[in-house]
Amino acid sequence: MRILALNASPRRDGNSSQLLAAAASGATASGADVSSVFLADQVSGVLDDCRTCRGSDGRCTIPDEYESLLLDQVVPADGLLIATPLHYYGMAARLKAFFDRVFCYTSAAAPEADRVLSALPGKRIGLLIASEETYPSASLGLVHQVQEIARYNRQHLVGVVYGHGNSRGDVANDPRRPLDQATELGRTLFTAPATDYHFDTPRGHSVWGV
Repeated sequence: MRILALNASPRRDGNSSQLLAAAASGATASGADVSSVFLADQVSGVLDDCRTCRGSDGRCTIPDEYESLLLDQVVPADGLLIATPLHYYGMAARLKAFFDRVFCYTSAAAPEADRVLSALPGKRIGLLIASEETYPSASLGLVHQVQEIARYNRQHLVGVVYGHGNSRGDVANDPRRPLDQATELGRTLFTAPATDYHFDTPRGHSVWGV
C-alpha cells in the first residue's frame, strides 16, 4: 500500500514534522510504501477564479507544483497522513489551498479530471494536529472540516492525533505521548475500523466481532 505524508506546517522541523515522522515510521513498519511532501515546496497559490485564470488548454495557470503533486503523488496513494499546526482554530493555509484546488478536478474543468475523480474515493486519512492550546474544543472545527472533506470525497478518516507544544520539539514532552499515538495511527491506517453508520447500515451487535 502507498501512503503520502503531507506536512502542511510552515516549519520544516516543528512539532507537526515530529508527529508526521512518527506516523510515517509506523506506516513503514507495517509494510507500507511511504513518501513525504513538504507542502510549502509544492503549493504557493490559493484557488483563484478559474473562469479567468485557467489557460486556453484548461490547465491551472498558478505557477507552482500543485498539479504534479496531485497527479503524481496524491492520485496513486492509497492513504494520506496529514500533519498541520492549528492556525487560528483551523488548518494551515497551504493545506486549505491544497483542498480548495481539488475543486478544479471535481468540477471536471481541469484536464485529467476523470483520473482524479476515479482516484479520490476509498483513500484512508490520518490527521495529525500540533497545537499549543489544550482546550478540548480548540481543534473541533479543523477536525470537522477534514471529516466533511473526506466524506465528500468518499474517503475514510481513520483517526486523529493531537500533540500539544509550542517550541520546536515540545510535542515530545506531551504526557499523553502523542508521538506513540501517531506511530500507532500510521501502523494501523489500513487496518483500523473507520465506520460511518447510517440507519440502514448492515452491522452486528459487536463492534469487534467477538
